[in-house]
Amino acid sequence: MPEGLEAEIWRRSLEGLVGSTITDVWADERSADLGVSSMLPGSLITRIDRLGKVVLIATDGPTIGLHFGMTGRVEVHGAAPIEQLEYASGRDLAEWDRLRLWVDDASTSDPPALRLNDPRRLAKVSIDPDLTHLGVDFFAIDRSSMEQAIRSRRSPIKSLLLDQSAIAGIGNLCADEVLWWSGIAPQRRASSLTHTERAALVTAIRRRMPIMLRRGGSTMGVLSPEVRSAAGPCQRDGVTLERSTVGGRTAVWCPDHQQ
Repeated sequence: MPEGLEAEIWRRSLEGLVGSTITDVWADERSADLGVSSMLPGSLITRIDRLGKVVLIATDGPTIGLHFGMTGRVEVHGAAPIEQLEYASGRDLAEWDRLRLWVDDASTSDPPALRLNDPRRLAKVSIDPDLTHLGVDFFAIDRSSMEQAIRSRRSPIKSLLLDQSAIAGIGNLCADEVLWWSGIAPQRRASSLTHTERAALVTAIRRRMPIMLRRGGSTMGVLSPEVRSAAGPCQRDGVTLERSTVGGRTAVWCPDHQQ
């Protein structure tokens, strides 16, 4: 948390900055690439992109990469597209800011056009980030790219879904969600999935992720944080949900319909 869905919400909220010129930048040197504050002023923002969990602000100069870590979040002109992240602090302290960026329609006395805040200092700001290590974006997944991601992988399917070099943008909550919908147990070896199961997994990602995005992000699935905490009955068949550890991460799943 945050996952690719949260990054997409922030990407969309930042699209209003396209066509603006960056006038001033402040960056926490512990969380930003060298030169962020000096090389960005005067740059025209041309496009807002995203790959996986990384938001990319393209300019007529460098590209800015926003990496959110576990608790990073964005404000745009003083408004928060996501008020509070699940499993994160509900406080908002200026000392947790990692980036403040102003554009030509505001002064430095106004709220920044972009503010990146993270209490844990895991969020990062990069210049011209190299993202070649990332796999296919989760919104672009299809049967061919799923086959390529799974090919000869002996790791559990949940671990594969969380491997950003295989599929970029899926985090812990979304991995459990799509496995629940596709009827696949999280500890199943990825290479053991049949073609039918692989197709069901692609369908679950392509159908459920846009629905969760419209509802507000990765916490808006059937396996919501409340359901995960209670581990009560499965909404599909009434069997008590199980909580297991797969690849060092907690997995919540149904032992009846997920095989």
